[in-house]
Amino acid sequence: MEEDTGVLPRKESFSEWYNEVLWRAEIMDVRYPVKGLYVWYPHGFGIRKRAYGILRDLMDRDHAETMFPLLIPKTEFMKEAEHIKGFEDEVYWVTHGGTSELDVPLALRPTSETAIYPMYSLWIRSHTDLPLKLYQIVNTFRYETKHTRPLIRLREITSFKEAHTVHATWEEAAAQVEVALDLYKEFYDSLRVPVIISRRPNWDKFPGADYTIAVDTIMPDGKTLQIGTAHMLGDHFSRTYDITYEDANGERQYAYQTCYGISERSIAAVISIHGDDKGLVLPPEVAPIEVVIVPIIVGKRRDEVLAAAKGLEEELRNARFAVKLDDRDMRPGAKYYHWEMRGVPLRVEIGPRDIDANTVVAVTRTGKKITLDRRGVVEGVNSVLAEFGEEMGRAAHQAMADKIVVAATLEEAAAAVKTGVAVVHWCGSQECAEKIEAAVDASILGSDIRSDLITVSDGPCIACGGKGTSALVARTY
Repeated sequence: MEEDTGVLPRKESFSEWYNEVLWRAEIMDVRYPVKGLYVWYPHGFGIRKRAYGILRDLMDRDHAETMFPLLIPKTEFMKEAEHIKGFEDEVYWVTHGGTSELDVPLALRPTSETAIYPMYSLWIRSHTDLPLKLYQIVNTFRYETKHTRPLIRLREITSFKEAHTVHATWEEAAAQVEVALDLYKEFYDSLRVPVIISRRPNWDKFPGADYTIAVDTIMPDGKTLQIGTAHMLGDHFSRTYDITYEDANGERQYAYQTCYGISERSIAAVISIHGDDKGLVLPPEVAPIEVVIVPIIVGKRRDEVLAAAKGLEEELRNARFAVKLDDRDMRPGAKYYHWEMRGVPLRVEIGPRDIDANTVVAVTRTGKKITLDRRGVVEGVNSVLAEFGEEMGRAAHQAMADKIVVAATLEEAAAAVKTGVAVVHWCGSQECAEKIEAAVDASILGSDIRSDLITVSDGPCIACGGKGTSALVARTY
């Protein structure tokens, strides 16, 4: 059976490219008969599994993984008025059990504060119980009314990593927000995804938070994608849910909290930033198959080549590489297409000439060809994959740099956001933010920018001329 080699749209037509690559590379099937719900193909789920394995390892350093229920009683859900107002239009309600109407309607969690914090109020008694740092990876549901898009805007977020921490003081909680941001930066470094961190304006913070700091990346079409958030909650929720502790002096004190999350948007970023006109390009760290072996069958030496390929597969697997031997009865070119579309970082070819020379030919996903000594193949493959990952990171970093423009006027900002992000001076007022957003047809993302690609400075606000500081303006997903 020959592989379908239908032409993938060029990546410069990003929206069309993205939708096509999801099914051609077997990431997600969009044909599930409920709007905004999608099915992971095994290959796509393999990417998710490896990426979230990295995330779990990072979180497990000083967090404990847990699991809270999906269903939240309306009595608990409605306690926090400001928080609920931020989600009231997005909640799915369960009103019946079988044919019986429930006494108390149950919400499908849009996020888990109102499920977790009533339990925290029972668990925390003393300052010796603090800090408490838990996380879970769960599905959440939001009745999204905007245009849904797989992995980016969903009604079922299938892979929501949310952490919820409790601390004795505001300062300790604020320090934990910085720890979370460092973890997220390390996570995205592993995925070779460059990020910009900034503090959201007060009117765009998480409902019920003191402040929100967000992690964004820039997609190929110049729009930004929010791929992580950290929220300083202060004592807002602890007062609502009576989360208190007895301090060293025997007095009851309200605790201070944080929460921070990452979703499968992280996978959308990997797909979008690294992919090319041939399909996926996966970092070795998240590729379900790091190395595919393609035997080159010629004439009477078929059995010899297959035996050599199987020996190579066994050696690489014993060295802990995720390896696949493609011995299907297909032309080599069709196999190349198949694995290039799915983003496999390295293809290793072995044929009669290679056997005779005691070598193999290694070809990276981006086309770089290297001849490796068969006797040192494990070290060779390891070196090639490491360099390939570094090259991916450098390319993604440069691509982001090319999309960032410092703009001194509204006109310059309006031109910049058509293909990327504008960095402007802004005074911080909502009135000026609205003027800027209306003039450039984009959004103020935030200030307090953290990026090695952006030099933060003070200057006159481009809307009012008053004292301003660097802020991000972009079109967003």
